[in-house]
Amino acid sequence: MTANGNDLALRRGRVALVGAGPGDPDLLTVKAVRALRAADVVLHDDLVAPSVLALARNGARIVAVGKRYGCQSTPQAFIEHLLVREARAGNFVVRLKGGDPFVFGRGGEELTALRDAGIDVEIVPGITSGLAAPAVVGIPVTHRAWAHGVALVTGHAADDAVEPDWTALVASRLTLVIYMGARRAAQLRDRLIAAGMPQHMPVAVIANATCADQVMQLTTLSALAECAIASPAIIVVGDVAALASRAQPVALKAAGADVQI
Repeated sequence: MTANGNDLALRRGRVALVGAGPGDPDLLTVKAVRALRAADVVLHDDLVAPSVLALARNGARIVAVGKRYGCQSTPQAFIEHLLVREARAGNFVVRLKGGDPFVFGRGGEELTALRDAGIDVEIVPGITSGLAAPAVVGIPVTHRAWAHGVALVTGHAADDAVEPDWTALVASRLTLVIYMGARRAAQLRDRLIAAGMPQHMPVAVIANATCADQVMQLTTLSALAECAIASPAIIVVGDVAALASRAQPVALKAAGADVQI
């Protein structure tokens, strides 16, 4: 060991699972920014905005380990191996995930792998897009008059996973916020109508929420498959979705641009 204690072999590495939020860097938590400015290595998802990555410490290694439907993706097992390897090398590793690490971000899988390997892990929550996207277009996912709760649901489960119980969800009368569902819009429409949801139920589809290229389309459940907004997008199903049409234009600062929605 050297006199100043900088021997990498004796440094104890650690990992922070950090939520990058929905896209706008102004929506990062203070703790997330501090982690980025201290990181030796940043392993990030595809949906993390360049303006967020720009906050990383000068000299940090930035490594893309993203997954996108229809594109070449980094295997989950390799990501977990890389996290363990870099931490064991004495590095402070930030695993940067869009939204929140534990909301459809595989953060739970990575947490288990790191704990099994004896690596110190810190969780830094982020704003999940399923709550940010409705909010930024004026949709309250809960409302005393129309929705006493909200359910966050994936529209693209693992190949061997059981689908959500659509009948129970419809019966609950909760606002449904569906992640990763744009490519299955027709199937989701059919599932929900078969489960008893009215065909005229308001639906909002929001892509790139909080970013300069944010887009939103209001429709009804019966017309969901005709929505022109491409994946990745958030789908909001429920009476509260109609409130988006009453929202005042909101100025967003994203990627250095002011835009109106």
